Amino acid sequence: MNKELKVKLGVFRNDRRAFYSFIILATLFVLTLPAEILCNIRPLIIVVDGKPYFPIAVTYSEKDFGGILPSEPDYKSQNFLNLASGTSTSTPASTEENGLGLDLGDFEDGFEEDEGASEIIPAPLSENIEHSPRNLWVLWPPVRYDYKYIPTESVTGNVVLAAPYQTKSPIGQGLIESSWVDGHYLGTDDRGRDVLARLIYGFRISMLFGVSLAITGTLIGCLIGGTQGFFGGWVDLGGQRLTEIWGSIPRLYILIILSSFLVPSALLLFLILNLTAWMGIAAYIRAEFLKIRNYEFVKAAKSLGVSNFKIMRRHILPNALTPVLTFFPFEVTAGILALVSLDFLNLGVPSPAPSLGELLAQGKNNLHALWILLPTFATLSLAITLLTFIGEGIRNAFDPRKTL
Repeated sequence: MNKELKVKLGVFRNDRRAFYSFIILATLFVLTLPAEILCNIRPLIIVVDGKPYFPIAVTYSEKDFGGILPSEPDYKSQNFLNLASGTSTSTPASTEENGLGLDLGDFEDGFEEDEGASEIIPAPLSENIEHSPRNLWVLWPPVRYDYKYIPTESVTGNVVLAAPYQTKSPIGQGLIESSWVDGHYLGTDDRGRDVLARLIYGFRISMLFGVSLAITGTLIGCLIGGTQGFFGGWVDLGGQRLTEIWGSIPRLYILIILSSFLVPSALLLFLILNLTAWMGIAAYIRAEFLKIRNYEFVKAAKSLGVSNFKIMRRHILPNALTPVLTFFPFEVTAGILALVSLDFLNLGVPSPAPSLGELLAQGKNNLHALWILLPTFATLSLAITLLTFIGEGIRNAFDPRKTL
């Protein structure tokens, strides 16, 4: 068995198109797994006077950097950089910053103290908080945005649908600078979110979703199809009729019905698609089990008193894995396309979750924003093409005419 497997792996390796496709897709997948390190609004490391902070892994408050607020600071804001470096003077309770322009004297008119009452001394307001200059060093991710951050200001003056190249001003005067000035290397979408960050996060989610759906569908299909094929008879006949009835129900209708009273989520989509994802592989496994159960080594195992489950797991299943391995890349492709299609129809994961389908929908609604449509279409096409080449290579490797 090991020798035969080595021969098949050698055939796959000699298929350069399939082998290089596997290397490229695996590299892209591994690179996007730590998406939080590549695209994030939190710095990787902050060093203040020699003391390190790791905002990407630990949630800090503004108090940790010498401020007064208990909430997490906006690391991209100039106020935080001034606070951390000690170059600002903050007066959180001053009347100048509250924008009201009120003082305690404004409330004294018409106020009469009772005779004999003790003098009321108001509590002093927070004094100016001065910080001495400190040494500040910040290490940012390559992309200083995540998939959901919407900036409130821009150097170019354009936050929504900012192009990664110079464009004409909508009023016809002058040019709008490229979004590279603000760190948006592929521009922004119709809500001001970074396209490159959403593309990286969306590719990771699509690959994880497709691989997970293929794995669970394969396991369920092997269990159901193997049981039908091994026992045959009424078990096989009844299972086939139930499978045909269940397969006649469209998954889209099930999704629409369940989404009407359940909150859409990635887990809900995963469970719904798993209701029918096993049917294709179950048919192939059933056929293999029906054939192999009549082989002599299976009859010998039965005569020795080996349990049915052990015969299925140790003797039949290893010899029936050819269709499982052959169709696995195509199952991954089907899972990715299912998620992208549902997100494109606004039936998938709700915003602001990153999705290739949602980016395609934005590109359709904003045809002039080619920086949204073209990179997303290219990424999806590349992933599907590479998976197709890998599937063809595995199919050829397990073809007995080419491995004998």
